[in-house]
Amino acid sequence: MAEQFSFKAEIQQLLDILIHSLYTDREIFLRELISNASDALTRVQFESLTNSNLVDAGAELYIEITPDEEAGTLTISDSGIGMTREEMVENLGVIAHSGAKAFVQKLKEQQAAGGQDVIGQFGVGFYSVFMVADKVRVVSRSAHPEAQAFAWESNGSDTYTIEPSDRETRGTDIIITVKEDAKDFLKPWKLSDIVRRHSDYIAYPIYVGEPKEGEEQEAVNKQVAIWRQESKEVTDEQYDEFYKMLTFDWEKPVHHIHMRADVPLQFYALLYIPAGSEANPLMGRREPGLKLYARKVLIQDNTTELLPDYLNFVAGVVDSEDLPLSVSRETVQATRVMANLKKTITNKVLNELKRLQKNKPEVYHQIFEAFGRHIKQGVVVSPGEREDIEPLLMFPSTKTASADEWITLQQYVERMAENQTDIYYVIGDDYASATRSPHLDAFRQRGIEVLYFVDPVDPVLIMGLSEFSGHKLRAADEADIDLSNVGAVSADEEAPREALPEDQFTGVQERFKAVLGERVTDVKESKNLVGSPARLVTSDHNPTRNMFRINRLMDRDYELPVKALELNPRHPLIYNLSGKLAADPQNPIIDAVIEQVFETALLQDGIHPDPASMAARLYQLMQAATERSGWHDCRRMAARRL
Repeated sequence: MAEQFSFKAEIQQLLDILIHSLYTDREIFLRELISNASDALTRVQFESLTNSNLVDAGAELYIEITPDEEAGTLTISDSGIGMTREEMVENLGVIAHSGAKAFVQKLKEQQAAGGQDVIGQFGVGFYSVFMVADKVRVVSRSAHPEAQAFAWESNGSDTYTIEPSDRETRGTDIIITVKEDAKDFLKPWKLSDIVRRHSDYIAYPIYVGEPKEGEEQEAVNKQVAIWRQESKEVTDEQYDEFYKMLTFDWEKPVHHIHMRADVPLQFYALLYIPAGSEANPLMGRREPGLKLYARKVLIQDNTTELLPDYLNFVAGVVDSEDLPLSVSRETVQATRVMANLKKTITNKVLNELKRLQKNKPEVYHQIFEAFGRHIKQGVVVSPGEREDIEPLLMFPSTKTASADEWITLQQYVERMAENQTDIYYVIGDDYASATRSPHLDAFRQRGIEVLYFVDPVDPVLIMGLSEFSGHKLRAADEADIDLSNVGAVSADEEAPREALPEDQFTGVQERFKAVLGERVTDVKESKNLVGSPARLVTSDHNPTRNMFRINRLMDRDYELPVKALELNPRHPLIYNLSGKLAADPQNPIIDAVIEQVFETALLQDGIHPDPASMAARLYQLMQAATERSGWHDCRRMAARRL
């Protein structure tokens, strides 16, 4: 005869908390029941080591999921430790002993104290079943020979019943009468899919559905957690196959990291670096993050708390033995354990990247080509890890052969010129334009290497990279750079033309100021220009001075920076302008040339707002240069155009 029990707490309120507050996906109920079954199997397996006097001592350890669409029921069975009548009362009612309010309070206290895992108590995860169940019946027989089988039943109201039942074998059956709007959970393919995604590496076989006549039933789950194996036991093909299963990426990963640790934390991890940053449109893994397991049970599918954002291109799994969980397995407490896991895994990934950079540069080159922007981001967003990230940065330079040949900051430092203390860089929209920058004149003349910052994210990088190994990073367009004692002018270098006399240069300088007005902060003589007539320079060393590039990249409103214009008093163009000023100060071609010099400097710096607007003036200047009648007719023509 069935005994009726009243829950000692507001069960409706409690169920509401469990179903609507702790769980966001209905299919989680199956994961919880499988996890409970796995725990029961582990307990009986452990007990059998020292106690042979158990029911069905030699029975297979398994989990079976049987849907019955006609009856509208779903049964989850296991051959685990089972429960006695008293254990049913205790385990299936424990969450209600102190009332819903006290239960929630207990959660808060344990979370604050970093206490034991509350969900490990059978009842909490079990009650997620009411997300899909109208009624639940649990039939169980304990592994102890003297125990009798009992059945527990509840429809989620304020009472439940327990009565003697018939079950010859050890273990537990959970029979769920499925809600009308949850009938999809009676389809074998859907159940198999949930098992593969959430419980694929449960250590015991999970069977779904009735076996076909004459065929041996195969387990749906793989059972062997590849990340828990010794790396020498896993082949490259197995690593690649697991990666494909994990990410649905058809390309082989560039590299994998297989690690385990016993102290101070016990955990296993298998991480992958994909071949490229472009996601396959058919890939299942669309969000960053690692799969997080606790004792081979999936806790979170895309956990972003285990690696910093700049390493979110890394895919893989982490499985911890020491992880304290919140009441729901869908969320993990932000505990010291998680922080230590993150620190350990991050250090391992960074060290592995450094090892590849040193021992397998071709592999690291491929990684940096795909994910260099992520790594650069880390310098800005994770300043505490900057010293670990900086050695991984790579750039082309004035001494590399192409845009695809890069050097590290350390390599740059090792081949600095004589008396050089700073690291120099030039920003460009692309490699080709950077190589033609007028800012490089003096550096090339003295054999000083300059890094090309031509990636769109490099202006952001500068905000976090002010120095490396004690050497300041300085932009080649800074006005106050003095190279007079750095390096040496090549013996093959032609002697520079004598500078324009000071009074003549002053006349050119004043004309530039008058024409350009507030578009420049100043016009002054250059000490560093060699082959170029002019350049735009800045005296502002603030790393945010390139914010306009960042805003432009992000399609935000921005204003062009106003810079100083430096003129090369040795350049033939400046000589010619001086001559034109002396001969005829009103010649309109003078102002047209000044405008073109300024806009060419804008173009060379990659900050011209509308390069096509120069076309009319360029045609004017070309026509003037080819005019048969000379400058007199050119002046009349120029006046008409202006």
